[in-house]
Amino acid sequence: MTNNRLTWRALQPNSSLYESTFSDISFLEHKDSFAAVQPRLFNALAHLHHQTQSFPLLLLRSQQNNNYLSWIAKAAQHFLPRKKILFGGEYQIIRNNVKLLPPSDITCPFTTQGGVYYANWIESKQFLGCIRKYKDCIQPEAGLIHQANGGTLILSIDTLLAQPSLWLRLRTYLEQGYFNWYAEDEYRPFPIFIPPLPLQLRLVLCGDHNALANFRELDPEIYKIALYSEFEETLQILGKNEMKAWCQWTLSQIKILGVSKPTLDFWPAFINEAVRMTGDQKLLPLCPRWLSHQLQETALHGILNSQSLQESLETRIWRENFISDRIYNDILSNQIMIDTKGSIVGQINSLSVVEIPGHPRPWGEPCRITCVVHPGDGECVDIERKSELGGDIHTKGLLIMQSYLISKLKLGEQLPFSASLVFEQSYSEVNGDSASLAELCVLISALSNRPLTQQIAVTGSVDQFGNVQSVGSLNEKIESFFYICNTRGLTGKQGVILPSNNVCHLSLNQAVVNAVKQEKFHIWAIKNVDEALLLLSGIVWQSQQDESLLHIILERITQMNKNSKNQSLWSLNCFNWFKRHV
Repeated sequence: MTNNRLTWRALQPNSSLYESTFSDISFLEHKDSFAAVQPRLFNALAHLHHQTQSFPLLLLRSQQNNNYLSWIAKAAQHFLPRKKILFGGEYQIIRNNVKLLPPSDITCPFTTQGGVYYANWIESKQFLGCIRKYKDCIQPEAGLIHQANGGTLILSIDTLLAQPSLWLRLRTYLEQGYFNWYAEDEYRPFPIFIPPLPLQLRLVLCGDHNALANFRELDPEIYKIALYSEFEETLQILGKNEMKAWCQWTLSQIKILGVSKPTLDFWPAFINEAVRMTGDQKLLPLCPRWLSHQLQETALHGILNSQSLQESLETRIWRENFISDRIYNDILSNQIMIDTKGSIVGQINSLSVVEIPGHPRPWGEPCRITCVVHPGDGECVDIERKSELGGDIHTKGLLIMQSYLISKLKLGEQLPFSASLVFEQSYSEVNGDSASLAELCVLISALSNRPLTQQIAVTGSVDQFGNVQSVGSLNEKIESFFYICNTRGLTGKQGVILPSNNVCHLSLNQAVVNAVKQEKFHIWAIKNVDEALLLLSGIVWQSQQDESLLHIILERITQMNKNSKNQSLWSLNCFNWFKRHV
């Protein structure tokens, strides 16, 4: 039972491999850090600026806030020509006559040298400019599109989705290469003709997947003429080069905050938190907002080190965990019944994750799944589904679990038992298939009439062949069960079963790591249902020599069929007796 038990070293990312990297990073090297962590974005910007295109547009999957747009703008500045050229022109207004002169004076509002401008929201008048009228005088006023003439303009897609006419005009301007003035009220045109302004512009539109999908509905042909790339949210760490690039990118955020260089012990602790965010030990976050948020809170202590980071994280968790504390208190006071000692037939501890709209942090929660069986027609009743509390994915997981069991039993007729499964004391919708392994184990326990230990909680989904598949939110789930067990008192036999494919996603808090290190708490990584059943019941699932759960179930089925036939024969004899004597 200890072969698949994890050591404490597997519970967090191994940062010791990069100690030399942490020592080598420097504030002086952070200038090109963005290019190192966003190669696809840089390549797309290079194509946009260096290739001659009939329609210079780049669609970029990215967040649309100013933080992201400012970094994209800084990247675009690398590709601007060093030689300054004047773009646009100068409007000369003499009485009722407006002329457009070639650009000669950079101080004129419609003459530019081509820079990079961005906006996450802008109104039509601010963007397109306007014509001011006072008595008989008119005066063109430049908008953002004129300021960006000759350069690069970065906009959020939501701005254009909220103002579709803005995009229609902008596309027309880009296609024809000049800017036409239009009166705000088509029934009150300008009293005089205003010459169009030559427009040479590269456009970058940023939005998430939903915004891009909606934008495609607005302009179905857009992907035929536009470049596409993405602001990558994570960096895969394959070795020291990638780790150095990520550390330099983090240092660039620290430099902006004006904080001193972090100590060496800061990096392993920060990487642990970063892995919790990405959910993978080989992926580290690139989101500038997330990085800045973590660093700002830690910087309040005046220094960036392991202790200041830990204190800031503990303070934040305390500040945000009122609801989860109330739930855990209900469990500890037995208002919500979760057994962490002993063994019970037809009962198992599963692990779920709770996400409440408007709350910034998901948290894990142990849940009790029970199963009862009785003579019947082989139906497995999902009470959650019957009560309309079970989602489609949960139902799918339950059907897969049943298919596996039926294939293993290899019965020539339907199962003479019926079963009912339920998440006890659950009053909201249950969805996802991460409890299907636990449901299968508790069903087998009920069918075999063999108890399962309550000291071990289970998470994982199964396929039709009994393989255990990875699930999400492992750290929160494990820590929730550990918290309950630790508060009640660790027995040295408690722990969690999880899919082996999930080991690379672990970044557990230090309390769990210390308990595993001292062998007071355990984590088992398994590949199939057989391993889980052996850990939970102490009996193998299938064996030719020893007693097995499968053999016990088949014997119960045989006995049930025999009893059913005897009962049918007795009923037939009674019927015949009554027929003869009545």
